[in-house]
Amino acid sequence: MKAVLCKAYGPASSLSLEETTDPVAGDNEVVIDVHAAGVNFPDTLIIEGKYQVKPEFPFSPGGEAAGVVASVGASVKHLKPGDRVMGLTGYGSFAEKVKADASRVLPMPDDMDYVTAAGFSMTYGTSMHALVQRGQLQPGETLLVLGASGGVGLAAVEIGKAMGARVIAAASSDEKLEVARKAGADELINYSEGDFKEKVKQLTGGKGADVIYDPVGGDLFDQCMRCINWKGRLLVVGFASGRIPELPVNLALLKGASVVGVFWGAFATREPQANLDNFRQLFQWHSEGKLKPLVSQTFELDQYEAALNTLSTRQAVGKIVIKTR
Repeated sequence: MKAVLCKAYGPASSLSLEETTDPVAGDNEVVIDVHAAGVNFPDTLIIEGKYQVKPEFPFSPGGEAAGVVASVGASVKHLKPGDRVMGLTGYGSFAEKVKADASRVLPMPDDMDYVTAAGFSMTYGTSMHALVQRGQLQPGETLLVLGASGGVGLAAVEIGKAMGARVIAAASSDEKLEVARKAGADELINYSEGDFKEKVKQLTGGKGADVIYDPVGGDLFDQCMRCINWKGRLLVVGFASGRIPELPVNLALLKGASVVGVFWGAFATREPQANLDNFRQLFQWHSEGKLKPLVSQTFELDQYEAALNTLSTRQAVGKIVIKTR
């Protein structure tokens, strides 16, 4: 099979597309013939050794895939060869075949295509876990979403609306905000213009947001702690800005606020039934038309460098997907 290989830590230009051996399913694993692979921010980190997971060399990036089951391990009962599936692989999906833990692989809904499914698991799984289990978002509350035109941000906008929240979308340009508006955002903030925290306060009657979804970090996180409501929940999703912020804990004290970490991969492993329940709801909302995943660009497998660079330079709107066949 062909696979994008990382043989030493470095930028996307250091990767190579090569022929390599097919994976073999272990007892509780499945091998998937990959039709499409989602491109996510962790993919840009794992190839540079900056992610919490550090596979042995050589390895392929690519944390999620959609395709057809090629083979299953002896203990796998809920999947069989020929099933259309989607799943979280951790890494390895930038290839024609990938093996994955069977507990992280789900049958695809009948009304979903491979490209959509490849970009669905990580973004919607992360945002659903963030807003339901970690943020405990309630109908009528105000949800502020940073990076609202990116993959996880757009998912958070849609899920927030489906849960009955008032959604304020924040992004770095008017063009990106228009994408969030089409996804259902009630209010828009361009945080490249003016005082971000004051704009949030103006839109919330001076109270601040009840739940803040932050995949950006850096300076914006610092401002979020100053525009959060009493008993608010600030969700730490990622650090796309490149700087991991430090928290002045006196601000959390003064607002009675919580700063809550979001690590969907660990949640899916530790609480598989709750994760499955989340996806059942997500699939229902998708079928009802409440979730409309936006895949803005697709790339062929040999265009992996362009796909990764589009994401790492924050040019992506919605989701980017690599098609492998």
